[in-house]
Amino acid sequence: MAEKSPVLAAMSEEELDARHAEKMRKKKAARDKILATKTEEKGLLIVHTGKGKGKSTAAFGLVFRALGNGMKVGIVQFVKGKWETGERAALERFPGEVTITAMGDGFTWETQDRRRDIEAAKAAWERAKAFIMDDEHQLVLLDELNIVLRYDYLDVAEVLEVLAARPPMKHVVVTGRNAKEELIEAADLVTEMEAVKHPFRSGVKAQKGIEF
Repeated sequence: MAEKSPVLAAMSEEELDARHAEKMRKKKAARDKILATKTEEKGLLIVHTGKGKGKSTAAFGLVFRALGNGMKVGIVQFVKGKWETGERAALERFPGEVTITAMGDGFTWETQDRRRDIEAAKAAWERAKAFIMDDEHQLVLLDELNIVLRYDYLDVAEVLEVLAARPPMKHVVVTGRNAKEELIEAADLVTEMEAVKHPFRSGVKAQKGIEF
């Protein structure tokens, strides 16, 4: 732990408390000044990408946050159709607030059938377009869309065109590794998950409640 400077070391606890309070007062004033300039409201295009774990997990966190605010949510899972996931089981308890469409038969390296993967991606995209363009769902999660875009199973230009034409207050979240540069450029918020350490590399298998 870093040592206190001589000036701080010579101060009493009361003086340190007063110094801290003044510092935080100035920080809050600066923060409030910045916040006062942020007045625009709009539907956000959010991208979670990167090699680290947590892209879909963070997206489902946004789903639950939206539900807590009384919003309706549409979810399309592009490659996890056959997976029995905890988040899907939990959200199925809210049939009036969440509509989930799970498409595909797994990642493309599992199916090993390019034509079937393309057809599944197209079917999922049709469902996604309906969610994106309707007036019912305020948040749309396109889980693992980046994967099908990476393999060019869908036309990224068409995807971007639809996203750009969505209702003004519609939030869309896209997850998956290797997000296309065009999508990153179009997005309002991009988070890249960095892989620092993962138990899988130490021989630990995917576990219920953590990975699915």
